[in-house]
Amino acid sequence: MLKNIHSDWQTLLQSEFEKPYFKNLWNFVENEYDSNICYPPKNEIFNAFNSCAFKDVKVVILGQDPYHGPGQANGLCFSVTDGISHPPSLKNIFKEIETDLGTNYPESGNLERWANQGVLLLNATLTVREHDAGSHQKKGWETFTDHIISLINAKKEGVIFLLWGGYAKKKSKLIDTERHYILTSGHPSPLSANRGYWFNNKHFSKTNSLLQRNTQSEILW
Repeated sequence: MLKNIHSDWQTLLQSEFEKPYFKNLWNFVENEYDSNICYPPKNEIFNAFNSCAFKDVKVVILGQDPYHGPGQANGLCFSVTDGISHPPSLKNIFKEIETDLGTNYPESGNLERWANQGVLLLNATLTVREHDAGSHQKKGWETFTDHIISLINAKKEGVIFLLWGGYAKKKSKLIDTERHYILTSGHPSPLSANRGYWFNNKHFSKTNSLLQRNTQSEILW
């Protein structure tokens, strides 16, 4: 379990892995993966942490559930494995990047390139059963990922949290806005975006402006 997590996250999370709730959660996950098809692949469950070291975190994007279709989820929220067609939410994210930054629509839906620049792509629930959205919710993952947000809040400064949609916005209670930045908008899903709650939020240029203000390198979105 720990081998797929960057060493500085291992140090921070060792005690959390020893808590009864997490042991129960992991037993559930083991049983689910043994008896059902689940996503992401087991060795990518903690990919968000392996791809973005704690020391490098400067932006956090919060998702809810991994994609539950074959071959899609790779452990990073909103991201898909190379060669997989882009789901609707990711298409809308990329469309907003196009208009916000005046860049071309990205070919690859694999957002590991963001993670490697300090963007923690964190789903609230890290696993899901195939074709069964929400099937691993309320099993303990939310406790774990809330702890991650609280760790970042307490141990870092100037992190930019992008909270998209009602579920993500609820996490603002875990974030001290005297020390960090929060940008909110509707969710990039078609239901929200088509009602005018997503497009033109300019979160990508705003994030880079805040990073520049804090003398940090911008994200190449």
